[in-house]
Amino acid sequence: MKNKSFIFLAALLLVIVAAGVSVYAYDSSNQNRIAEGVTVAGVNVGGLEVEEARAKVQQEVAEPLDEPLIVRHGAKRFTLSADDARVNADVGGMVDEALSRSRDANILSRVVRDATGGEADVAVSRRITYSKPAVAALVKRVQKGVDRPARDADISFPSFEQIPEQDGVKVRTRRLQASADAAIIGTGDRTLRVPTETIEPEVTRDELAEKYPVVLVADRSSFKLRLYRDLKLEKEYTVAVGQVGFETPAGLYHIQNKTVDPAWNVPNSDWAGSLAGTVVPGGVAENPLKERWLGIYDGAGIHGTDDVASLGTAASHGCIRMAIPDVIELYDQVEVQTPIYIA
Repeated sequence: MKNKSFIFLAALLLVIVAAGVSVYAYDSSNQNRIAEGVTVAGVNVGGLEVEEARAKVQQEVAEPLDEPLIVRHGAKRFTLSADDARVNADVGGMVDEALSRSRDANILSRVVRDATGGEADVAVSRRITYSKPAVAALVKRVQKGVDRPARDADISFPSFEQIPEQDGVKVRTRRLQASADAAIIGTGDRTLRVPTETIEPEVTRDELAEKYPVVLVADRSSFKLRLYRDLKLEKEYTVAVGQVGFETPAGLYHIQNKTVDPAWNVPNSDWAGSLAGTVVPGGVAENPLKERWLGIYDGAGIHGTDDVASLGTAASHGCIRMAIPDVIELYDQVEVQTPIYIA
């Protein structure tokens, strides 16, 4: 009876030892094999040998990182190469972690899992490094190349060329920085669109028209006085301007005062002869300021003249002369403070 028990125990021990050896042998055979269900940087490497896993992660994770990061805005293109960004994927480290975590459980659990096709719930995170200053420099380049201030509507004197308003553009730098940081280490699309915001101008053409409902432009070289209404040319008049030594003052002014049949405060100058320093009443023959007066600056103004032969020449002592019907017509259309640009 004792012999039979001994034999049974010996046989049982032998079976146990054999099983242990088999378990150990099976586990050892899988020591370089990653468990099913394991991912590295989102790539399924379950069931692969270490070298196979490294090759797969290299192809699917590391190689796409060699492509440049491209940022586009319309026809403009800004590029950051992988070398300049110093992008590096730690393929070896990620795969080694995947293998190590595959073998975290005890030997029996591993053997049962591997033998029955079970999976390990292991996801190894991406290990990718890059130069943040390089990406920040890219964002600055984009900002410099894309940012544009808003342009207000304006008028260019004396041509009266109208400069239309234009929206400005401002790069949303924080959003672009975040997108670039994500794209430089990602495996998706490495071409980004620049996120921008629109900057509206402070002055539009309509607002400019309200500011300048009526504008006068006196072009001394062509002897023309032009009347603009709502920024459109309404009428052009032939005028006389100041002669050499008595030039009509150039620049931007405003109509200072208006008078019907103005008196003439004669300048105390030699050219005025016996009238120098006197005041000649309006409406008399000796008064050259006929019918209407629109004062501009320092004694100079717009007035009618009966010397129509002087129109189209530099003949006055600083004023702008107009035909009498013309100055009467203009007078009723121009208010005090109307701008006048004399070129």
